[in-house]
Amino acid sequence: MNLHDWIDELCDALDLEAEFDEALVLDVAREAAHRVERPAAPVSTFLLGYAAALAGGSLERTEELAGRVLDLASKWEGGEEIEIEDVDDDGIDGVAAADEEE
Repeated sequence: MNLHDWIDELCDALDLEAEFDEALVLDVAREAAHRVERPAAPVSTFLLGYAAALAGGSLERTEELAGRVLDLASKWEGGEEIEIEDVDDDGIDGVAAADEEE
C-alpha cells in the first residue's frame, strides 16, 4: 500500500469525496515540523483543512491558505532553515519522485 492507496481508503472511511494537492499538504507539514516543531505538522495541516472547508474547499482557496501557513512558518524563529522546493503542474519537485519509488 502506498500514500495514494492510503488517501483513497481514508476518504472512503471518512465518507469524503475530496480533491486536493497532497504534495502541498505534505509541504505544509514539512515546513511546520522543521520551522516550528514536530507537533506543529499535524496541527497545521488539520487547521489548513478546517479553514479550507470553511472557505468552500476549492483548490485555489486551499492553495492560498496554504501559502499563508508556509509564509508564517518561514518567518518562525527557532526552526531549521530548509529550502522550499519549486511547485509545478505535477506538484512539488522531489515529492512525486519519492511517491513513485514506493
